[in-house]
Amino acid sequence: MGGGSQSPTHDPVSLLILGAGWTSTFLLPLLDTSSIRHAATTRTGHDNTIPFTFDPSSDSVHPYQTLPSASTILITFPLKGHGQSKRLLELYREVHGAKNDWVQLGSTGIWKGESWMDLNSPYDTENDRAVAEDELRSLGGCVLNLAGLYGGERQPKSWVPRVATSKAQVKAKGVLHLIHGADVARAIIATHRAFEASREKVVGIRYMLTDVHVYDWWDLIQTWGKEAREKAKAMGIDESGLEYEKWVGELMVEEGIRALPRDMDKLGRRLDGRAFWEVMGSWPEMGRVR
Repeated sequence: MGGGSQSPTHDPVSLLILGAGWTSTFLLPLLDTSSIRHAATTRTGHDNTIPFTFDPSSDSVHPYQTLPSASTILITFPLKGHGQSKRLLELYREVHGAKNDWVQLGSTGIWKGESWMDLNSPYDTENDRAVAEDELRSLGGCVLNLAGLYGGERQPKSWVPRVATSKAQVKAKGVLHLIHGADVARAIIATHRAFEASREKVVGIRYMLTDVHVYDWWDLIQTWGKEAREKAKAMGIDESGLEYEKWVGELMVEEGIRALPRDMDKLGRRLDGRAFWEVMGSWPEMGRVR
């Protein structure tokens, strides 16, 4: 429960988190220090959360009766296709009334293309998650589409042996976009406060959330070669043949790349994530990935 105190689940809160997963490891402490009263759900109710599972095929209000009334509800799990967002909102509001606002976390993967993309760029409107997000927006909600999440034990350098174990796989890697969990938490709180004070900034809006950096996978792989081999060994992969630094160097010569990072036009799709931070009057605090 929020505000640093244990409360009955029926007590009203400012922010209700539906699905307290990885993001909540950053969000919950920040809510406490920000004195924002909150509650959170998980499937099992572990760690003093409320047991809750959204069943898109059910029209029973019973699961929603154990949830508190909240000013803002954050959905961290994916909703898909037509009808799920509408059903979730309607069932919750049948129990708790309509005076609440909604935020859905999504993925920047819905933006395709080989050039610069911003929140006004075309996206895959037939993507199941995008369909549900657009439905939520039509009901007055806000969507935050997140770049690659990292922070704490979740470090991009450990991803290298998962995405590339050959020179050909390294060659195929282009751009990477990231957002630190701490900045996601700050963005969620900024969105919650905007619903209270500046609704025009968030009602029906879709934002892409990045750390405002564009990363070149070749640059990162060359930098993290040693750590990547250590991670591969821990994963049970034979690290002796993972010549990341050599592969990147050879590819630079073969492709005519004078230095890393590569020029932007060599990387494919790039995300312009400035809009959210500009609108909110706040910018990412965690800097670039180390």
